[in-house]
Amino acid sequence: MKKAFSSIGPGLLFAGAAIGVSHLVQSTRAGAEFGFGLLWALVLVHLFKYPFFQYGPRYATATGETLLDGYKRLGKGVLISYYILNFATMFTIQAAVTIVTAGLASHLFGFTNDLVIWSGIITLISFGILLFGKYKVLDNLMKYIVIILTVSTVITVLVAIFNTNKGFTFTQIIPSGAAEITFLIAFLGWMPAPLDISIWHSLWSVEKNKTTFEKIKPKQAIFDFNVGYIGTLFLGVCFVILGAMVMYKSGQTFSSKGTVFASQLITLYTKNLGEYAHIFIGIAAFTTMFSTTLTTLDASPRAMEKTSSLLLNRKIKLSYWLWLLILAVGTYIILKYFLSDMGFLIKIATILSFLTAPFYAILNYILITGKHTPEKYRPGKGLKLLSLAGIAFLILFSIWFLLNF
Repeated sequence: MKKAFSSIGPGLLFAGAAIGVSHLVQSTRAGAEFGFGLLWALVLVHLFKYPFFQYGPRYATATGETLLDGYKRLGKGVLISYYILNFATMFTIQAAVTIVTAGLASHLFGFTNDLVIWSGIITLISFGILLFGKYKVLDNLMKYIVIILTVSTVITVLVAIFNTNKGFTFTQIIPSGAAEITFLIAFLGWMPAPLDISIWHSLWSVEKNKTTFEKIKPKQAIFDFNVGYIGTLFLGVCFVILGAMVMYKSGQTFSSKGTVFASQLITLYTKNLGEYAHIFIGIAAFTTMFSTTLTTLDASPRAMEKTSSLLLNRKIKLSYWLWLLILAVGTYIILKYFLSDMGFLIKIATILSFLTAPFYAILNYILITGKHTPEKYRPGKGLKLLSLAGIAFLILFSIWFLLNF
């Protein structure tokens, strides 16, 4: 049992990065505004994104390389495109997850309501953990953080189900109008996560192999990934249920202001579990968002370091720490000078992630089915068909959004 637990790593880092804004904010808001009406979207996006996320650890363990190495094999232009795209989006993504974490910290610890100050503190603490603990601390922390959140969320949902007197319909809703379609695309963009996390997962998988005596096999890596992926789907459904049961047709709406939203979110739990649970739920929600902030702060610099070294054909000394510093400073500048409200920032980040998803999906599919992946590790016919359906889903929904924007 202990050996199995210790072998799980990148899959829970994936879950730690995924279970954050997409779940605490977007899924809860989906339940509050549409009831159970968007469960179809939650399930479909998990299904159609699955192959492309799975190809990250599959390629890494089959070849010993990251997806970025594979992208270079597809052509230097592909890698340059990723470099530009990642640089253009990483600051917005980091700012979005950090501001939600700051809102929860302000609500919990309360010595200041200034979210920029809290964002700076959270970024500095995360920087310190990565500086002194590196991958091993990140790997070990995530297992316990995900378990804490899962247990507290399941208990809360069960209590809410047994205590509710509301009648609910499971009629599924197709959003209409620019505002509703924009919300849907934002919901899909980070559900369960942006597709470029497949690249992060391949980086973590290669890093995990450096910390273990026995090389991780593709089957183990896929099992590890599936554990994390199923967990993100399960918790996504839980947060939709919570939003629906507590806020749907209640006349209440979620605030776009960080501290107010944090208070509303924690009230979702305490309303069902009782005020005594306030501190425990607050800490669970905060640690979840902190884990997302920490993993994204690690992953983007790791990806930029790897991409830079591949483009220049040499290892650049201290490149990871330079990118980490650039990301931290850039995030702080966005939050200090360009932040008007949390909701707008999250909307921009999530929509950008959805619109760039077809790029990553197509690249991952070409790479895993082509000559650069050993034949015995390539996906079977079923997974290939699901991949093609997923690419079509992502492209068609992007076009639908752009036509209605």
